[in-house]
Amino acid sequence: MTKRVLLLTAALTLAAPASGETLREALAEAWASNPALAAARARQEALAEAPEQARAAGRLTAAATGGAGYDDLGYGRAATGVVAATLPIWTGGRVPSAVRAASDDVAAGREWLRDTEQAVLEQVVEVYAALLFNQQSVEVARVGIQRLDQQVEEARARFGLGQSTLTDVSQLEAQRASVAANLADAEGALATTQAGYRAIVGRAAGALTAPADGTGPDLPRTLSDARGAAAENNHLLLARRRALGASAERIDAARAEGAPALDASGGYGRGTRIGDAGGGFPLAGNAGLTLRIPLLTGGFVGSRVREARANWRADRFAVDAATREAERGTDAAWAALIAARTRLEAGVAGLKAADLALRGVRAEYGFGLRSTVDILIADQSYRGAQLDVARARADVLVAQAGMLRAVGGLTLAAYR
Repeated sequence: MTKRVLLLTAALTLAAPASGETLREALAEAWASNPALAAARARQEALAEAPEQARAAGRLTAAATGGAGYDDLGYGRAATGVVAATLPIWTGGRVPSAVRAASDDVAAGREWLRDTEQAVLEQVVEVYAALLFNQQSVEVARVGIQRLDQQVEEARARFGLGQSTLTDVSQLEAQRASVAANLADAEGALATTQAGYRAIVGRAAGALTAPADGTGPDLPRTLSDARGAAAENNHLLLARRRALGASAERIDAARAEGAPALDASGGYGRGTRIGDAGGGFPLAGNAGLTLRIPLLTGGFVGSRVREARANWRADRFAVDAATREAERGTDAAWAALIAARTRLEAGVAGLKAADLALRGVRAEYGFGLRSTVDILIADQSYRGAQLDVARARADVLVAQAGMLRAVGGLTLAAYR
């Protein structure tokens, strides 16, 4: 067992529930029930219909029409009914370009959806870590009060025997009151965080369980590995690349608006005089080809092409910006992860030292070798070290989630 694992194992001396709701359970609950996630998925389902709608412009269409009316031209009251159909034969590239652009839009939407899913999961990790810290803060304060209560009783007994002064008792009582105030603050923060947890996860939180050491998600081993993973898998960057592809297709679609188009069309129907059994008209049908060649568009097509090109340039710059942001986010996430891990290791070492110091001071106090002030300082240092470890452990959870999101790997599968 490595030195780091030994240090992390020692951190378990911090008071915490033996069992409770795990981080994966909270993630799974939010994944299944979070309304923001459900809304994003529904929007993606709507967007996924765009390619089918674009293809419809190149398919056979048919419609039945009918009408009735009156005129003074000798027909009197008459009615007509016609079925007409149109089949695009050549669209000048309009339909294929529109389909490709819509498909790229759907692909970009999938990446936006995945980033939304990651954002929600990251929020779950953040609120879980905050709630875990607040629960441990409450427990630290409660245990601290119990320990100080024992110390106050001992000081009073010593005072009764003439072995300590009233000042010693008052100092311990003041410390006890201070810790009680800390407990009230911790309970207030806990209630606030629980409300945030319910809003994101969808249910009230019970006692949480800190992930066991060595069971965290798989993360890049080096900063270089992290940058490479982000360049390939960062969902915001991938979405921008897909949007750039859609913009390129829209340039072709804009050009196609000035191209010839050929349709095959036909109709079949008849008319009749209302109320006149013998006044019907014979059935008639027609079929033919229609060729449309834009000659003058008033500059509309040229303007649409220039607009599409400008949008493409804007999306290209957006890709460059997203590339830089992905690298910046990865570097920041890596730095936060290293810092959190370092703080945790340092905190565990400090907790071990503070625990040993408190035990020693209390033992020496029993032999009259330490003063009440020494007890107070050692007790405060120990509680501070406990909170430092709890806060560092929460920071590690948040930093891990941030690293996973930066490289596009924040999924349920990442938390086994």
